[in-house]
Amino acid sequence: MGRGSMDGDTQQTSGFIDIFNPAAEYRPYGPEIKEAVLSVLDSGGYILGEQVAQFEAELAAYLGVRHVVGVASGTDALLIALRASGVRRGDEVITTPFSFIATASSILRVGAKPVFADISLEDYNIDPHTVRACMSKRTKAIIPVHLYGHPAPMEDIKELANRYGLVVIEDAAQSLGAEVRGKKVGSLGHVAAFSFYPTKILGGFGDGGAIATDDHEIAEKAKALRDHGRTGKDEYSVLGYNSRLDEIQAAALRVKLRYVEQMVEKRRSVAQIYNQMLEGTSFAIPRESEGMRHVYGLYTVRCSSRERFAEFLQRNGVGYGIYYPRPIFDNSFFEKYPFFAGDCPRTRVACREVISLPMHSGLSAEEVGRVSEVLRKWSESET
Repeated sequence: MGRGSMDGDTQQTSGFIDIFNPAAEYRPYGPEIKEAVLSVLDSGGYILGEQVAQFEAELAAYLGVRHVVGVASGTDALLIALRASGVRRGDEVITTPFSFIATASSILRVGAKPVFADISLEDYNIDPHTVRACMSKRTKAIIPVHLYGHPAPMEDIKELANRYGLVVIEDAAQSLGAEVRGKKVGSLGHVAAFSFYPTKILGGFGDGGAIATDDHEIAEKAKALRDHGRTGKDEYSVLGYNSRLDEIQAAALRVKLRYVEQMVEKRRSVAQIYNQMLEGTSFAIPRESEGMRHVYGLYTVRCSSRERFAEFLQRNGVGYGIYYPRPIFDNSFFEKYPFFAGDCPRTRVACREVISLPMHSGLSAEEVGRVSEVLRKWSESET
């Protein structure tokens, strides 16, 4: 199939360049990862042990935050971050309609109401001007999503949040390593959620996630919530979840974290090559805003003839993905839940036109060359 899955297994065919290839990203670090995993198996300690604690400390140091709490998935990271921040039934949370469903479904799961603000077509992130228009007396929090690897406009969002006393929860699932004026995403709001799904920048070998914060109280609440609400050896003070990051995942992620900057720079170099091939064409190509560092969790362009371009890629052995084909609130289950959204015209343009090209740190020079050649052929055919 031409489309890789962001949240499901990818299918590989001989000679076909898929959008994701977790196995190719694993191979350079395979011997170290195997050694780390075997050490966990030999230890006999598999849940919330030394590996999780060390990974939390190392990721906190990388992000520049005081606390990291490992959890079972990126979705759980969002859910627990919301609860630990005090978001509850009856509150409203402003977020983007142009994201993976978990961003909004986590709001619903705590009983709050998602309010959808429109995006900017420059970086596909939430537009602070539309956020202000969506605010009400019930607004409790804002969840900006650092989409595709480009940071959201955090300075403007934080200014709004500070003015009106709102919580900022960063959805950084696609953007580990991205920066705003030298500060890593995940360190810019009150609390942040990360995903270690295999196709992410720091991809694990199954599900996994983490919560990052400078707030000690939020971190302690998150630790309790991830472990059934445990606050003491035999004391459970709040209704929690079974959402613990496994020791095996933590051990493997510790290895990959040591190389994450190397992996990010590989993505950035691939993006630069793609940009060179598409500069001056009819494509709207990714741009890196001033003072920001794009890490290309996805390399996404906008194309008015998307269906023809997708068919061309498929015929020429290049995979693609469409993230996302509809606004979140157009999914049918939202008929059963309260939400608010305006027309969101820029979101609808993006949904009609975006398409993502192969992007991962395991791409070989030959594969990048082949994708570039296909892009050149398309560009020539359109002139």
